[in-house]
Amino acid sequence: MRVLVTGGAGFIGAQVADVLRDQGHEPVVLDALLPAAHPVGPVLSDAEFLRGDVRDPDVVRGALRGVDAVCHQAAMVGLGKDFADAPAYVSCNDLGTAVLLAGMAETGVRTLVQAGSMVVYGEGRYECPGHGVVRPGPRAVEDLREGRFEPRCPRCGAALLPGLVTEDAPADPRNVYATTKLAQEHLAAAWARTTGGSAVSLRYHNVYGPGMPRDTPYAGVASFFRSALARGEAPRVFEDGGQRRDFVHVRDVARANAAALAALAPERGTGRHTAYNVGSGEPHTVGEMAETLARAHGGPEPVVTGEFRLGDVRHITADSARLQRELGWRPEVGFAEGMAEFAVTEQRASTRTP
Repeated sequence: MRVLVTGGAGFIGAQVADVLRDQGHEPVVLDALLPAAHPVGPVLSDAEFLRGDVRDPDVVRGALRGVDAVCHQAAMVGLGKDFADAPAYVSCNDLGTAVLLAGMAETGVRTLVQAGSMVVYGEGRYECPGHGVVRPGPRAVEDLREGRFEPRCPRCGAALLPGLVTEDAPADPRNVYATTKLAQEHLAAAWARTTGGSAVSLRYHNVYGPGMPRDTPYAGVASFFRSALARGEAPRVFEDGGQRRDFVHVRDVARANAAALAALAPERGTGRHTAYNVGSGEPHTVGEMAETLARAHGGPEPVVTGEFRLGDVRHITADSARLQRELGWRPEVGFAEGMAEFAVTEQRASTRTP
């Protein structure tokens, strides 16, 4: 298949393009090369490259010419700096997706795999000893300031046991980025119903690995820690470091995209949208991740600061059984192996100049 990979010069998109090429597909990379996403330069594979913004209808129509499917990775990611970022998030993520889907509807491309995110869930799954599964609301600022980071049962105030979240959990976005990622899914579902296309949203959990963007406020926590270590500084861990996450390697995420495309190819025209969690299945705390990275890098040791960010959630870890069962995907890179590699691997440089 000839596959358009939007954001294909970025961290995840470049790996997706590489995996597709290795599997015999013909990836075409479309990327605007925005400085916020590429602070040290783009990550370019040997795929055909088109420089342009997914928000430009003319660019999108041209990029879709002769294409069989789309892997939509272009997005503004992370929590950002403050609410002033909201228009940029909505423009990049939601307007960009709407323009892309309109172009697909016009040109007859009926297969979409897009980058979703676990942030659409808000907090993860929690169980109260007395009330079963409950959904705690946003944590109070007063609690966070006093170091009370764990959500409590909204009915009785008891301590909760965190578990794995499944795709049928209600959506509860807690920040602007999460809201835009959920809107992308709704747009994809509406497109599929309207055009008879087939769409998959892959809800990535905490993706890390070689080529991860650094030195930008929009990068992920693993990148912040890795950048600190590269500068000889201690990683600064927020809260008490006990936040549970699922750190999934970027190569496994790229393979999930290829698996989704392979599953959709024979069934174009179903009119369905399906969401899948993409996680390693190995929950770890943020503090544990920082310690593992620091040890593999050779120090310095992380510092637990007690600081917090509004909009962060306490625990969110994935149940990826649906992806494994329906698409035959399995994570291949374990936590220890992946973090050891990430600790010593520099940002991959551009292979050519656009």
